[in-house]
Amino acid sequence: MLIKTKAIVLSALKYQEKSLIVKCFTESDGLKSYFVPSAFSAKKSNQKIAYFQPLSLLEVEANHKNKGTLEHFKEVRLSTPYHSINVDVVKSTIVIFLSEILHHSIREEEKNLELFTFLETALIWLDTHEEISNFHLILLLEITKFLGFYPDTTEIDLPFFELNEGVFSQFQALSCLSEHESLLFKKLIGLRFDSQLKIFAGTERQILLKILLNYYSIHLDGFKKPKSLEVLKEVFS
Repeated sequence: MLIKTKAIVLSALKYQEKSLIVKCFTESDGLKSYFVPSAFSAKKSNQKIAYFQPLSLLEVEANHKNKGTLEHFKEVRLSTPYHSINVDVVKSTIVIFLSEILHHSIREEEKNLELFTFLETALIWLDTHEEISNFHLILLLEITKFLGFYPDTTEIDLPFFELNEGVFSQFQALSCLSEHESLLFKKLIGLRFDSQLKIFAGTERQILLKILLNYYSIHLDGFKKPKSLEVLKEVFS
């Protein structure tokens, strides 16, 4: 079946000398993996390697056979070219880190228009704004809404956040954050992308990042710590 859809690149793995296997989150069908022959060849300009950078926003025409095998692109182009992400070291590091997170977190082989629209909107926001120090933290928390384990804020005034159940608690069990960590987490829950940048010090962002990755590992089977984590820490140190 010939499909026209928007897609977000989650990963691109080199196959042999000139080809790629590209994993995308598509607007029409959720997760799809594609085989791109001769991606490193100058001759096939409609499927060039530059299109398949982490979290590129694409418009694709593809043959979807839906047989559990690799699909094939017919046409590929950028739907929204980035202007700053690819040339800003902080933004490009954030994008590489988030692409790893999404690669290991999104497992839906079916349409999820709300998640796709959120990610597309967030990435365009990142590309067009300069104050982005909290972006990765807010995005990681917001994505849990779509993955099914967003914190229950019903009792947010209680002092401790319990990681296993995702609730706030009066008492500090072994699976709870400390009172200080819980306070930072509450502040993060209240943030939006355009909120006050200086609400967190650099060390507090590191604490929150550790909390979020731990939270993901508790609630997602097989979740892997991103290889780019140390680079991200270095950028924000």
